[in-house]
Amino acid sequence: MKVFKFGGASVKDAAAVKNVFEIIKSESGNLAVVISAMGKSTDLLETLIKAYFNSNNEKWSIFNTFKNYHIEIIGDLFGEKGMPQGVYELFSELEHKLNSRPSYDFNFEYDQIICFGELISTRIVSDYITATGYKNTWMDIRTCLKTDDTFRDARVDWEWTGELIREEFNFSDTSLYITQGFIGSTTANLTTTLGREGSDFTAAIIGSSLKVESVSIWKDVPGVLSADPKKMSDTVMINELSYKEAVEMTHSGAKVIHPKTMQPLHNQGIPLLVKSFVEPKNPGTVIHKIDHKIELPPIFILKENQVLITLSALDFSIISINDIERVVNFLMEKLIKVTLMQQSAIDLNIVADASDENLVEIFSELSTDYNIRYNTDLTLVTIRHYTEEVLDWMVKEKDIYLEQHSRLTARMLIKE
Repeated sequence: MKVFKFGGASVKDAAAVKNVFEIIKSESGNLAVVISAMGKSTDLLETLIKAYFNSNNEKWSIFNTFKNYHIEIIGDLFGEKGMPQGVYELFSELEHKLNSRPSYDFNFEYDQIICFGELISTRIVSDYITATGYKNTWMDIRTCLKTDDTFRDARVDWEWTGELIREEFNFSDTSLYITQGFIGSTTANLTTTLGREGSDFTAAIIGSSLKVESVSIWKDVPGVLSADPKKMSDTVMINELSYKEAVEMTHSGAKVIHPKTMQPLHNQGIPLLVKSFVEPKNPGTVIHKIDHKIELPPIFILKENQVLITLSALDFSIISINDIERVVNFLMEKLIKVTLMQQSAIDLNIVADASDENLVEIFSELSTDYNIRYNTDLTLVTIRHYTEEVLDWMVKEKDIYLEQHSRLTARMLIKE
């Protein structure tokens, strides 16, 4: 028994869906397949949610763009058969939602709409596989992945979720399940999400609950590389990684795997494979338990669009643990992701993923007690297994705003 996870790029059009099916067919045993929203659908739905929440009638043109994108894929896959009934019902449900008045809770509304990307994507893939004569079962993951009601960043109820997954994914009358990543539901069956790009985490939750042989994440790269090939040249393929190394990389911002993915797999000793859907026969990278030391090249992780926020007390008092606790709790409440923190006697420096709207909230909340300075459009560079030569090359002719070094990791906040 295995779990496969396919991201949005792997199902971005009809040809991609057919390629995914070929990969699925090549697996002979029981298989649970987790699929993300198609292409850039999640980004489009985020603009739809903002328009809906702000009662902006542009929501209908955005909705039509979203719908037409999927209709084109459906046409290429099903031809004259037209839209499958299950997909039609989901579009109708979304349209009904857009005709209703939003609540006053943006995070709640976000989760109730964003889920349609995954639901429609998996319906299309499942119905296409059925149309080829290949038996499969479409599973609404919300029936068994149970969370609390922290919308947009829900915490999993592991015990209950494990019981329900084992009950629903029982393989009694099918060898193939198609289900969604990223989404779950509360005890009241309200849709929640696990955090952006959370489909990897869903695959790990299912794999851990079922104690599968392996979990495979299919990407458009040959495996884990020493850097993002879209941002740096001369990358090196890494054949194997330890769970710990993978956690360090994802925590620093490596997008190849979601940060929460490793813990449930590590706890069950389940290997994670990162493979290419472009070249599916290649072995890719295996992430597993490693007892011996392995030599790794310098690994570069670039996290762009970062904001440096510097807080200093208005009364010139020393930054204390109480200051840190207050600021961190406020940022967590606003779902602002902190990527680096550094304290001096009178300054608290925070590096975060913060939008202009976030900055307005931060100024409003904290300016009564702190002087606030900030810089935007920065890049946080993390180098695992760095050398002095690599550091010198990386920072050459760049402005460095913040720097931290540990035994294996160097982190620098720079302006290109």
